[in-house]
Amino acid sequence: MSSADLPAPVPPRIRDRAVPADRPAAQRHDLGRYLRQMRLPQLGETGQRRLAGARVAVIGAGGLGAPALTYLAAAGIGEITLFDPDTVDATNLHRQVLFTEADLGRSKAVAAAEHLHAQSPPVSVRAVVETLTPANALGLLSGHDLVMDGTDNFPTRYLASDACEILDLPLVWGSILAFSGQVSVFWGAGGRGVTYRDVHPVPPRPGEVPSCAEAGVLGMLCGVIGSTMAMEAVKVLAGMGDVLFGRLALYDALRARWDELPLARDPQRLPVTEIEDVMLTCGLPGPTGPARDEVTAAQLPALLAAGTRVIDIREERELPEGGMIAGAEHVPMGELLRGADHEVAGAVLYCAAGTRSASTQRALAERGIRVRSLTGGFDGLAGSEVEIQRR
Repeated sequence: MSSADLPAPVPPRIRDRAVPADRPAAQRHDLGRYLRQMRLPQLGETGQRRLAGARVAVIGAGGLGAPALTYLAAAGIGEITLFDPDTVDATNLHRQVLFTEADLGRSKAVAAAEHLHAQSPPVSVRAVVETLTPANALGLLSGHDLVMDGTDNFPTRYLASDACEILDLPLVWGSILAFSGQVSVFWGAGGRGVTYRDVHPVPPRPGEVPSCAEAGVLGMLCGVIGSTMAMEAVKVLAGMGDVLFGRLALYDALRARWDELPLARDPQRLPVTEIEDVMLTCGLPGPTGPARDEVTAAQLPALLAAGTRVIDIREERELPEGGMIAGAEHVPMGELLRGADHEVAGAVLYCAAGTRSASTQRALAERGIRVRSLTGGFDGLAGSEVEIQRR
């Protein structure tokens, strides 16, 4: 039997839960509505009843939240709590397909709840026009069976992950930028499972990662990643398939290709026991210090000539298109983080644009290993004197 045939772990709170008997008759799901998906033996009536009894919290009704919410409601999730303090803007409409021009200026949470109720009357959708904060997150998320994070800012991502680890809730997470998307499912599982902090140990500095407003994003990419998030949520709740636990799915829209990275919990990381206000630290310089730990393209030839170790941390799939820096070695980011020791101290790391190498630099600094990051990454070498070795 392959791993894809094994049932996913169902959160204990809903494993044997049926639709509550005290729910109004109009909200007791007519299972005939879901007959097409119930014919799938992996789901069946048991899985459908689990979905009908599930309570899901969705953070954000934007590019990822809009398609994810649509499919969660259509699938028959019993109760959805939607958190979003924003209002609908004209620039949202090309990707947040849950809204129309009639919703401009309205609360996203309220407008989304109305549209979802019209689409799927059996589903209860509660709109919360409130920002999740370190002070209220545990209280607002408690009582749900699964949380979905479709936000686009780092403080909320860390907040959602930390709250879910404390509450022992599975967290479906997704991210998009330009033509690329990522999806994973985190579950602290009593201090044993992978969480967002294992993937991104240190919050990025301001401007280090561009927003969708700065870099742009295709609306269709939101549909791909948001729908995948809904799929993973249903798999967890119904107990079917091979869930993205310990794996990061990467989607490249331009190449129409999915790739995958294995994830592992950092054995040195202590379980989260209280909520940290990342807003207080996200804007501060990283632990590796100021720009002396960054290397420019102009400085790199001299460092190479002096024998400095240079490490390309991009994934294998990224290399054939542009080659590598001559004299560099290739160690993918995940592999480097899992096996790095003090022998890499002093090395210069580079990725495509400098974002991942800076993040890896800070993660290693927390272990007492000082490395340097190539500013602008491989893409920033155009016009420089750095020799490129084509593959």
